[in-house]
Amino acid sequence: MTDFQASLSHVANPRVLGASAYPGQLEKILNREQCDLALDEISGWPGYAVTPQYELTQLADAIGVEKIWYKDESRRFQLKSFKALGGAYAVLRLLQDLVREDKGVSPSLADLQSGRFADCVADVVVSCATDGNHGRSVAWGCQMCGCRCIIYIHRDVSVARQQAMEAFGAEVIRIDGNYDDSVRLADEEAQKHGRVIVSDTSYPGYMEIPRNVMIGYTVILSEAVVQMQGQIPTHVFIQAGVGGLAAAVCAFFWERFGEQRPRFIVVEPERANCLQASVRAGEPVAVEGDLETLMAGLSCGEVSALAWPVLDQGAHDFMTLGEDAVAPCMRLLSRQDPPIEAGESAVAGLATALAAGSDPALAAQLGFDRESRIFVIGTEGATDPELYQRLVAA
Repeated sequence: MTDFQASLSHVANPRVLGASAYPGQLEKILNREQCDLALDEISGWPGYAVTPQYELTQLADAIGVEKIWYKDESRRFQLKSFKALGGAYAVLRLLQDLVREDKGVSPSLADLQSGRFADCVADVVVSCATDGNHGRSVAWGCQMCGCRCIIYIHRDVSVARQQAMEAFGAEVIRIDGNYDDSVRLADEEAQKHGRVIVSDTSYPGYMEIPRNVMIGYTVILSEAVVQMQGQIPTHVFIQAGVGGLAAAVCAFFWERFGEQRPRFIVVEPERANCLQASVRAGEPVAVEGDLETLMAGLSCGEVSALAWPVLDQGAHDFMTLGEDAVAPCMRLLSRQDPPIEAGESAVAGLATALAAGSDPALAAQLGFDRESRIFVIGTEGATDPELYQRLVAA
């Protein structure tokens, strides 16, 4: 590979705080104590294992940088996605709080799985809207902890992803609308029927559960910094839907590395660029209309209220990626040694980094040089196996 082509757009953030300490007001959103607590909890779950982190040496050489680290979430539990860490962790924290209020004790996951507190949790109904992977995590968390689950999906979610949620015991309701429509309906129905929303997006009056989702994601980063063996990335390219993962990554590295933190680049699909539109406007704005994208997990038109203050102050650049780069990047990873399984949404950060590095003017704008160390997260594997095979074989 010497020249990776893609349609890109780039907006530099005029409000980024640059080389500064992590702001005190952001510690309420995410701090080290919360991250350590999540790592301690999740690392004790059955089936936990640190996911691989690869150095893509040939790709780094091709764009003239020192390193590209690729954190591979295709092997995260049996869910094949980073989302396994967020939704399930938030479900656990929710049920721990409910039992604590009722019984005065905080149960472990093993306590809940044993049925010891079934009288507190069996009638709880957890609900959410999803593009697929978050709902799978919520359904898995509900199955592990012994409560019910109802999930809303929009018209563009694949049947395979629907069936994966149903396999964990969830009732799945498909609507004739987009992701944001499904979010609104799930919220309305939850209020009507007394369900608890466990969402990866937040809005005024609904912050605590999405915060726990974000905190669960930081397990990825706690692992990654150990795998980097004392080195610090100079650049992070992270894909975004509503911005929860992006904000978690940004906050974690900012809090951890302070003035040495990496340059932070948020990547979205061209057709669902609510964060880029918001940074242009200087405030959160919604992107409406047809949000359909091959990067299905990023098909979101409204910014998470919890993520916005972190990214508004902490992200240096906001970029979009065209659809035509997705399958070639998936194929490129499938042909690495060892092969890397990367789903459609997994490759947005890497594809953007490779395309930017192949464009001398853009590479200069982003500060690429021979000492640059780029960190990306491959957020999912083949969560829709049939579509994955079709794309990598093309």
